[in-house]
Amino acid sequence: MTAERSLSVVMPVRDALDTLPEALDSVLSQRGAPAFEVVAVEDGSQDGSAQWLARCAARHRQVRVVESGGVGIARALNHGIAACGGDVIARMDADDVCMDTRLATQLAHLEAQPRIAVLGAQVELISQDPIGDGMRSYVAWQHSLTTPNQHHAQLFVESPVCHPSTILRRSAWASLGGYRDGPFPEDYDLWLRLDAAGYGIAKVPERLLSWRQGPDRATTTDPRYAADRFVACKAPFLARRLQSRPGAISVWGAGKTGKRLVRALEPHGVRVERFIDIDPRKIGRCARGAPIEDPDSLRHRRSAWLLVAVGARGARERVRQHLSALGYQEGVDYLCGS
Repeated sequence: MTAERSLSVVMPVRDALDTLPEALDSVLSQRGAPAFEVVAVEDGSQDGSAQWLARCAARHRQVRVVESGGVGIARALNHGIAACGGDVIARMDADDVCMDTRLATQLAHLEAQPRIAVLGAQVELISQDPIGDGMRSYVAWQHSLTTPNQHHAQLFVESPVCHPSTILRRSAWASLGGYRDGPFPEDYDLWLRLDAAGYGIAKVPERLLSWRQGPDRATTTDPRYAADRFVACKAPFLARRLQSRPGAISVWGAGKTGKRLVRALEPHGVRVERFIDIDPRKIGRCARGAPIEDPDSLRHRRSAWLLVAVGARGARERVRQHLSALGYQEGVDYLCGS
């Protein structure tokens, strides 16, 4: 195995005995990938996961178990990656399932795109319970982004890649000091920092991971993944992007979503010249000290940036269509912040 193809899979584990065997078996059953190791990070399990992992490591030489002592996902990941020998790190969760060509496919794509630091994949949602329309819409949006330019342009809508579907260059992770532990989504924080540092994010347009959903997943129970935490997480990076050129900033969306985003941006020095909204009851009023105008005003006066912050389902696409008709280009004339 050449140095540029050295590969490690890092999998944090806490109380995952029900799904862990299937998850790990899906990794060990990979086809076409170079030799790789699996570093399982045992993070304080109480359900027998630690004992199961120990038995598995005794049977499989490529599996190593390290203990992090129940420190939580961000520090457990840092602990695991520090113990990895590979310079390419593949993420895996203990309740998901890899397709058997996942690693080979992603590694080939990563090697063909040297400026890419993080490469995700499309996913299949699996759950014992019905999956809501919101999650399906979110995954469909993720799947629509494949190129580095698309991820860069839409990074502030939401986290653009499924964390356990990713592989990343260890050098990029190390250059930023790894994951940060705090009251925010650790994966989105890393993607934002990588983008700000000039690294590329992309996605393989193939379904390579089954992403398990359920009421006990951290994404639905941990306050770090609440909507307001995502807004706070992206605010300083979005502010930096908006301030990258001089001039006024306008916001399309004078409702709850737009005002919440502007409120998060204000401590970072962002001041809004005006709001745009289609609700005739709002037009002529003010929001956070700025006038609210109708979309027709965009024909006559452009701002340095127009920030789209709308919350209704389908509203973002309708705004995009309107702006496209006016000759606005996403990532050039406007950004979507929700």
